Amino acid sequence: MGPTRKPNVCSRLSRRALGFFSRDAGVVQRTNLGILRALVCQKSTKFKNVWTTHSKSPIAYERGRIYFDNYRCCISSVASEPRKLYEMPKCSKSEKIEDALLWECPVGEILPNASDYKSSLIALTAHNWLLRISATTGKILEKIYLASYCKFRYLSWDTPQEVIAVKSAQNKASAVARQAGIQQPVLLYLAVFRVLPFSLVGILEINKKIFGSVTDATLSHGILIVMYSSGLVRLYSFQAITEQFMQQKLDLGCACRWGGTAGTVGEAPFGIPCNIKITDSPPLLFEVSSLENAFQIGGHPWHYIITPNKKKQKGVFHICALKDKSLAKNGIQEMECCSLESDWIYFHPDASGRIIHVGPNQVKVLKLNEIENDSQHQVSEDFVILANREKNKNENLFTVTASGRVVKKNFTLLDDDPEQETFKIVDYEDELDLLSVVAVTQIDAEGKAHLDFHCNEYGTLLKSIPLVESWDVTYSHEVYFDRDLVLHIEQKPNRVFSCYVYQMGTH
Repeated sequence: MGPTRKPNVCSRLSRRALGFFSRDAGVVQRTNLGILRALVCQKSTKFKNVWTTHSKSPIAYERGRIYFDNYRCCISSVASEPRKLYEMPKCSKSEKIEDALLWECPVGEILPNASDYKSSLIALTAHNWLLRISATTGKILEKIYLASYCKFRYLSWDTPQEVIAVKSAQNKASAVARQAGIQQPVLLYLAVFRVLPFSLVGILEINKKIFGSVTDATLSHGILIVMYSSGLVRLYSFQAITEQFMQQKLDLGCACRWGGTAGTVGEAPFGIPCNIKITDSPPLLFEVSSLENAFQIGGHPWHYIITPNKKKQKGVFHICALKDKSLAKNGIQEMECCSLESDWIYFHPDASGRIIHVGPNQVKVLKLNEIENDSQHQVSEDFVILANREKNKNENLFTVTASGRVVKKNFTLLDDDPEQETFKIVDYEDELDLLSVVAVTQIDAEGKAHLDFHCNEYGTLLKSIPLVESWDVTYSHEVYFDRDLVLHIEQKPNRVFSCYVYQMGTH
C-alpha cells in the first residue's frame, strides 16, 4: 500500500488561516512543518550556496547557529545570509572552551529567571570551569568551578536537556611509574549535574581497584557504562551507586568542609570534592562482549546490537533481546560488500524501534516484528535505498599479447570504488520526517556529492540537491540538514576547516 494523498500547500495554508484545526496546539506546528516539507521537496525548490567560509579552528553547528574559534564566535544561519550573533572577548589558551552542549528550555518547567527560558550554551573550559552562556548574546549567565584534582575534558547528555555528565581525561601512569609498578588508583571522574537551575548530583570516581583496567566509561539515561580493552561492556545503575556510595550531599554555592579544607562548593579554588567513592562492587545490571566495545540499545521491546568479539567478525552484527540475550530471528545482519570502509548500523533516531544499516551501495531500514505465539522477535526489511550505479561494472578485461593471443582477466571493483556512487552519510531530520543521504561519485580528478531526501516511512526519493563544492573522500566531512538549511563542514589537512551554507529558495 502506497502513501495516501495529502492536501496541497495552498489548501493547507487556507485551512490554517481559517483555524480548521483541533484545540491541540501541536496540530498547528505539525501542519506548519508539513507545509515546509512539501515546499522543501517540490521540484521547483532549489538550495543555493549562500555563504562559504574557512577557519583554522574547528567549526561546530547546533540548531541554526555556527560556532567558530572554540565557540567564541557565533553566527546565525537563520537569516537570508549568515550574520554574527556575538563574539566573546579573546581569552588565553587555558580559558578556551573545549566542549559545549546547546540547552533549550523544556516545556512545562517553571524556571527562576526570565532569561532561563531562552536557549543557553553549556560550555566546559580548559581550566575546569563549567559555564552557562546566553545562546543569543554570548553573556556568561552562570559559572561553576569544577576541581583542581583532575582535568575535565568532555561534555555529554545523560538525559537529553535535563542531566549532563562532565568526563575527565583518563589518568595514565607515567613510564617511570609503570616501571616502578606504581598503579594509578583513579582512572577517571564523572561529574553529573541537573541543568537549569544547575544542581549537583555528584562527582563519581572510576577506580582500578573496583572496576579493573577500564579503557572508558560514560553515562547514558541513568546507566553507567564501563568498557574494557578486551571488548567487555558492563552496565550499572547510576542511581543505585549514588544511593549506596555517596559520602556527603553537596549543594552548589554552599559552605563545605572536606578533608581539612573549607570553601564554597563550585567556587574557586575549592571547587567540588569527589563525593561518590565506590568501595565495593556495585550490582551489575548487564554485561556483554563486543568487538571494539560496539554496543547499542534500542527497539521495541528492548534489543541490543553487537559485533561478535573476533576480528574476522567485523561487519557482522547480532541483534539480540535485552531481557535474555537471545538472538532475534534473522538477527545476524551482514552486508556482503567488498570495501575499504566498513558498513555501520544503528537504531533509528525516530523512536520507531527500527534499525538503519548503511553500506557503500545500499541503506537498509529494518524492523522488529513479533512472531505469533513466540516471545522471540524477527528482523525484516522495511525498505532499501540503492545507490545509482551502472550495472555489470565488474567486467572482464581483455588484453592482446604480441603474438595476437587474447587473454581474459577478471576485474572486480570495490563496492566503495570512488568512480561508483557511494553512500557516505545518512541522517534523519526529525521535524520534516525525512531521511537525508549523502552520495559521492568521483568524476575525473574530483568527487561530486549530492544530498538526497527520502520519505522516512517508505524510502521513496523525494528530492536531490547537488553540492557545488568538490568532495575529497580522504577528508573528514559533516553534513547537516535542518528544516530549510543544508550545511557542509569539511576538515582539510593542516587543520583547515571549511563551511558551506545552503538555503532554500525557488530560483
